[in-house]
Amino acid sequence: MMSATSTLALTHFVTLADSFDKNKVTPGVLGFIVFAIIGGAVWLLMKSMNKHMRKVDFVEAPEEGEATAPAAPTVPKPKAG
Repeated sequence: MMSATSTLALTHFVTLADSFDKNKVTPGVLGFIVFAIIGGAVWLLMKSMNKHMRKVDFVEAPEEGEATAPAAPTVPKPKAG
């Protein structure tokens, strides 16, 4: 549901649209501003995520009943001729 302020703002944008060529549709300045805000938000979220991921120090503990795996797999030696 739109408020009175947003409806008033949209009517100003619609009246500006009448002065342009109706056969050519472009995003314009408003589209650029919205795209720039979304890009900035994504950049800030990625920066925050990287900061939090650097703090993570996860070492997986073996489950109960699971034997510890040997450090190196054992390979049978071939028989000498």
